[in-house]
Amino acid sequence: MPQVGAAQAVNDYPTNARADFVFVCMATNGQTREMLDRCSCVIDQIAETLPYDKYVSAETVMRMRQTTGERSGMFKQGGMMTDIVAEFRRAQAEAEVMCF
Repeated sequence: MPQVGAAQAVNDYPTNARADFVFVCMATNGQTREMLDRCSCVIDQIAETLPYDKYVSAETVMRMRQTTGERSGMFKQGGMMTDIVAEFRRAQAEAEVMCF
């Protein structure tokens, strides 16, 4: 039987973050059991390749890019912000190839 601490070290995404991803994925791709399985697969694959702190950073940048005003400008420009999102998009694309 695997130890919980060891599993959490490898799989450090909180359940609510995974659920949020799956809800958005299903809203985009369909509210079916098949999509539940596929979307769950995608976030599981992302979690295997991208540490949770990088996932949070990418999610934050992408959400801020959707807002307006001065504060959103710093998230829309700059190499570091682009790199953060690009790393997430690569992980997501690879996961979608495996799961879809």
